[in-house]
Amino acid sequence: MQIPLTVMSLRRLAVILMALAGLWLLAADSQADEPVLSQAPAKVGTNPSVVRLENLTWTQVRDRLKSGTTTIIIPTGGTEQNGRHMVLGKHNFIVTETARRIARRLGGALVAPVIAYVPEGDPAIKTGHMAYPGTISLLPDVFEKVLEQAARSFKTHGFKTIAFLGDSGGNQASQERVAARLNDAWAKDGVRVIHVSDYYAKNGGEALLLANGETSQTIGTHAGIRDTSELMAVYPQGVDLTKAKPNEDGATGDARRASVVLGKRLLDLKVDAAMAQIQKEMRGQGKGKTVLSSDSGGQEPKTKGFMRWLLSVFFG
Repeated sequence: MQIPLTVMSLRRLAVILMALAGLWLLAADSQADEPVLSQAPAKVGTNPSVVRLENLTWTQVRDRLKSGTTTIIIPTGGTEQNGRHMVLGKHNFIVTETARRIARRLGGALVAPVIAYVPEGDPAIKTGHMAYPGTISLLPDVFEKVLEQAARSFKTHGFKTIAFLGDSGGNQASQERVAARLNDAWAKDGVRVIHVSDYYAKNGGEALLLANGETSQTIGTHAGIRDTSELMAVYPQGVDLTKAKPNEDGATGDARRASVVLGKRLLDLKVDAAMAQIQKEMRGQGKGKTVLSSDSGGQEPKTKGFMRWLLSVFFG
């Protein structure tokens, strides 16, 4: 028996094919900078979408610098309690992904290893996050020395723009102080340090949740809807919502209301806020617009462009 191909059935088929193709490309895009264990470092490093410094050899970093890759993002996360429902490395998983996305969109940028030891309170006293086993804390002056020495290392190698990207609130003040000190010291050296404050403080995430009907009480300030949703979007195995309890066990807000869909939207907002600030500050250096690498060409990510093309083909 032959089934007539109506316009409606063709459109349904197109939607199915489009969804499958989109999922495949998204998966490929999200893993593009991760080395395959059976793959030699030399082969991994020749892929221009590889942006994580730890996945490159020193000669590959040298060659990237020679070809114009002179921006380095230093992500800072944290190792802290996040309630019973979420792993200690929440910030590290999140900022690993957002930093990768920012670097690839910028072009001409690499991502340093995440700094996972950050200020969480006095490490000698069981107060705040330190009251919970597993939390690791540095005093602010120690953290600032780590940031400064990392930045100095990258300046020595030839990087011209160094961006501090902090996923935790306790990292922000130290990043701001170190960036200010180094900018004063390096004013004549053509090197700029950016504390990407908008990524954390002006990303519009809370406004999004409030517009969706949440309240300040349900959103919370730590390990609540926002943090939990973001981790679910990048590392779902790090979350167990069956163990989440509102305003208990070190968490605030109601994490049970978190979702992967919300997490993806919140991550997009953080990446967009960081991109806007970094590009604005780089233009302010008198070097014009950010130079984009060949893999991005200054265009939207390939997944979005592909999906838009498919829609135009089938739906006009």
